[in-house]
Amino acid sequence: MFDQMTVSVYVGLAILTLLFIMAVLAKLFRKAGPHEALIIYGLRGTRIVKGGGTIIYPMIEQCRELSLELMSFDVAPQQSLYTKQGVAVTIEAVAQIKVKSDPESIRTASEQFLTKRPEQREGLIRLVMEGHLRGIIGQLTVEQIVKEPEMVADRMRSTCADDMNKMGLEVISFTLKEVRDKNEYITNMGRPDIARIKRDAEVAAAEADRDIAIKRAESQRAAAVAKAQADQERVAAETASLTKQAEAERDLDIKKAEYLESTKRAQAQADKAYEIETNVQQQQVILQAVRVQQAEREAQVKVQDAEIARRERELIATVLKPAEIERQRIETLADAERQRLIKEAEGRASATRTQGEAEAEIIFRKGESEAKAMNIKAEAFQEYNQAAVFDKLISGMPEVVRALAEPLSRIDKVTIVSTGNGDAAGAYKLTGDVTKIAAQVPALFEALSGMQMSDLLSKVRTIGDKAPKPAPPSLPSNSQ
Repeated sequence: MFDQMTVSVYVGLAILTLLFIMAVLAKLFRKAGPHEALIIYGLRGTRIVKGGGTIIYPMIEQCRELSLELMSFDVAPQQSLYTKQGVAVTIEAVAQIKVKSDPESIRTASEQFLTKRPEQREGLIRLVMEGHLRGIIGQLTVEQIVKEPEMVADRMRSTCADDMNKMGLEVISFTLKEVRDKNEYITNMGRPDIARIKRDAEVAAAEADRDIAIKRAESQRAAAVAKAQADQERVAAETASLTKQAEAERDLDIKKAEYLESTKRAQAQADKAYEIETNVQQQQVILQAVRVQQAEREAQVKVQDAEIARRERELIATVLKPAEIERQRIETLADAERQRLIKEAEGRASATRTQGEAEAEIIFRKGESEAKAMNIKAEAFQEYNQAAVFDKLISGMPEVVRALAEPLSRIDKVTIVSTGNGDAAGAYKLTGDVTKIAAQVPALFEALSGMQMSDLLSKVRTIGDKAPKPAPPSLPSNSQ
C-alpha cells in the first residue's frame, strides 16, 4: 500500500513537472503568421521567421514583428507639377506597396523601418514616390497624362523599383486618381472634339425630327379620318339609345304614378284606423291613471294621519317631558345659586368690614407715627444754628452743580479754541465757567422759592441759642 502511494506521488510530480515545462515552452514559443515576420536578435545573431514559429530565450534574445501586409496611401504633392509643355497640373494618385517576402528584403526593411511607426514609414515612402512622380510628369505632355494613365503608372513602377528594392519594398500598383489644372487646359483640350460631336449630333437630331414630323402628319391624317367615321357611328348609336331611353322613362313614370296612387290610398285608410285605435287606447289609459291617482291619494291620507299621530306622541315624549324636567332642574339650580350668592354677599360684607377696620387702624397708627416723626424733626430743626444751615446748603450744593453740569457729561468730544485774551484761557476757561454755574445756585434758589437767602440766614439762631420746645399735639383717641 505504501509503495503504491509513493508511485502515485512520483507519477503526479512527474506530470506536474511535464505540464510546467510545457507551459514554459509554450510561453517562450513565438509564432509568426503569413502576414508578418519575426525578427529575432540576440546571442545567436539575427534570425527571420516567416509563417512559422521559434523559441525565444529570455534575457539573451528578443524579437520584433514586421508587418508584411499591403500598405495603401495617397500620393498627392502639395505643389503643382509642371509638364513638358510647362503647364502646371495637380495630380492625386494611390500607391500600393508592401515588404518583399524574401529574407534579404525582410532583413533590409527591418533595418530601415523596424523602429519607426507606420505613419513615419509611410511618410518616407511618400516622399520618394512624389519625387519620382515629379520627374516623370516633367517628361510628358498633358495629353499623354490624361489619355494614357497606364503609361504613367508603368513608368512610376519601373522608376521606383530600384529605390524600393534598396528599402526591401516593392510597388504592387500605382493608379492616377485625378488630374487637374488651374488654367482649364484639360477642359479646353477636348473642345474641338466636343464641337464636332455636337455638330454631328445636331444634324442627326434635325434629320430625325424631320422624319418624325412626316410620320406624325401621316398618322394624324389617318387618325382624323378614323375619328370622323367613328363620330358618325357614335351619333347614330346615341340617337337610337336616347329614343329607347325616353320610351323607357315614360313607361316608368306611368308605373310610378299608378303605384303611388294605390300606396297613398292604403296609407290613408291605415292612418285613419290607427288614429281611431289610438284614441280608444288613450281613453283607457287616462281612466286607469285616474283610478291609480285616487288610490294613491287615499293611501297618502292614511299615511299622513298615521304620521300626525306619531309626531304628536314623539312631541310629547321628546319635547314636553324633557321641558318639564328641565324646568324643575333650572328652578332647583336657581334656588341653589341664590343661596350661594346670599352667603357670598354676607361673607364679602363681613370681610370688607373687618378689612376697613384694619385699614383704619393702620392709617391711624401711621398718622400717629408720622406726627411723632414731624415733632422730632421740628425739634431737630429748632436745634439748627447758622453752622448747620450753612452745612446743609454746602453739602447739597454738589448735587445741584452735578445736575447743572450733567448735560456737559453727555458730550463725546470738546474742542477748545483759546486766543490767550481774558482772565482765563484754554481748559481754565472751562473750569471758570463751571465755577460761575455753581455761584448761580443761591440766585436759582431765590428765584424758585421766592425767598431771599439773606432773610433766611437772618432767621437762623446763632450758635448756643436754644428755643423752647413746643407742646406735642394731642392725638385723637382710638374709639371703635
